[in-house]
Amino acid sequence: MIRATHHNLLFIGDAFNARDLRQLYDHDIAAVIDLAANEEPAQLGRDHIYCRFPLHDDGSNCPQLIRVSIDCVRSLILSGARTLVACSAGMSRSPVVASAAISLMSSVSLDDSLAAIVLNAPHDVSPAFLSSVASIHATMCVPNEPRNSG
Repeated sequence: MIRATHHNLLFIGDAFNARDLRQLYDHDIAAVIDLAANEEPAQLGRDHIYCRFPLHDDGSNCPQLIRVSIDCVRSLILSGARTLVACSAGMSRSPVVASAAISLMSSVSLDDSLAAIVLNAPHDVSPAFLSSVASIHATMCVPNEPRNSG
């Protein structure tokens, strides 16, 4: 089942949800971020944004792939696109990457952001995956980062 988080712009789901057009349209999802390396790519409607970042739970991921997946989620949320982040079961990769993106947009730590996303929801976060995301996340957190004004 698709779960809404973060101002009803960010949704967490599994591989089935990411491939179920009816659910995507019912929830008015504009973008799907597919993190399931072990699933076939989804075939979505022409009007959906689809980004696939094949990540593994074992911590063996390329750091650039983790970074760009977090950046993509953050950019879509900031643009106001209703975004579904999905992995195979929706209980490890998707909540961790979504939490990293939310953390970068707010003053909330990665741990606190993750705790809020998994609160009252099934989860089974891989420690190895969380550790690798935390390492990349720490390099993305730049205090008082200058913003491009024009």
